[in-house]
Amino acid sequence: MTWGRGADPYAGGEPPRAAAGEAVAAGRATRRHVLRGWILTGVVVAGFALAALVLAAYYGMTLGVLTTLLAILLAVLPLGIVIPTFLWIDRFEAEPTTYLVVAFLWGALIAALLAAVFNTGALLVFSAVTNPEEGRAATAVFVAPFVEEAAKGLLVLLLWWRRRAEFDGLTDGIVYAGITAAGFAFTENIQYLGLAYQHGGGQALTGVFVLRGLFSPFAHPIFTVMTGIGVGIAATTRHRPLKVLAPLVGYLLAVLAHALWNTAAVTGGQGLVAVYLTVELPVFVAFVILVVWVRRREGRLIGRYLGPYADAGWLGPGEVAMLSSMARRRGARAWARETGGRGAMRSMQRFQDAASELALLRLRMHHGTADLRASETERALLDTMVVRRREFLGPALGRPPGPAAASPGPPGR
Repeated sequence: MTWGRGADPYAGGEPPRAAAGEAVAAGRATRRHVLRGWILTGVVVAGFALAALVLAAYYGMTLGVLTTLLAILLAVLPLGIVIPTFLWIDRFEAEPTTYLVVAFLWGALIAALLAAVFNTGALLVFSAVTNPEEGRAATAVFVAPFVEEAAKGLLVLLLWWRRRAEFDGLTDGIVYAGITAAGFAFTENIQYLGLAYQHGGGQALTGVFVLRGLFSPFAHPIFTVMTGIGVGIAATTRHRPLKVLAPLVGYLLAVLAHALWNTAAVTGGQGLVAVYLTVELPVFVAFVILVVWVRRREGRLIGRYLGPYADAGWLGPGEVAMLSSMARRRGARAWARETGGRGAMRSMQRFQDAASELALLRLRMHHGTADLRASETERALLDTMVVRRREFLGPALGRPPGPAAASPGPPGR
């Protein structure tokens, strides 16, 4: 047997040792990746559990079990307003539930515990230099805003750093920051509500609940959202200085807003009312306008970055218009359910989700922030859309889903 130029010397024989070695190495890499994933998960769960035990022990010793349970019950109520608001923002391309749960637990456990440690240390120092009352005021104004906003914002930075494929920009920064801050506010409210009931009974408890649970449930989220906006800008810019400056400026604005609110709370009385009406209320209105704009902006971005796929034949113009509007998405899901039942509706939902991921992937590709597997992910999302469309159109056309037709290639860059 002779080997001609270009012939395969291993045709019909043993696979080359190099290829076999590469396969073994790939298998080992995969096993190591899985092992690292399990180890990381174990560390995260253990960290959350330890923080929860420490906080539970602290509240049990300082407030008592019954007072703590009462405070937890009341602290849960504002979450029914805050959490749905941030999930509403996240409707076009919902973040993984696991990440949202981690964000909430980080705020409620890790950030709260870090803040408690550093704030307590600062309180002891200031109280030793001045007196306990002035020490509490100095800690609330000059230390707590820096510590608490850093502890909450750190999770947003970590998600951007470690999960860039899931971090699409402004909307994600706002959502993760808001959910993290909601968790932090929940734990902080337990302390304030418990202490109020312990020292002032039902009347004091009611006053604190009205102030923190009804008048300012979005205070902490609004502060931390400023950091989230900075990280979101950093995630979509190609300019290296802005990648550093945007999160830093967002963090400093969060600290400033937090310090102003704490200053008003320390002064109390008319000062608190004045700051609430002249600063906090306008900031809240601006926050509402922002979240509405962000959600509409994401719809426009989805329409813009799905346009090339419509030009390439992957989508119809009507589908792009439907995918760009939340109202039309709801209508499409209702139509799918009427024509094909729950199965067709689920297929429509998955089609919409894949299209949103595809549009935001192309946005990252446009900004040069996509990972090295972007082209592979793009093709997988396109194939998913073809399959899901076939599933929900089959019942509508009165025939079972058939094999996929030949599909065009992805649009040019």
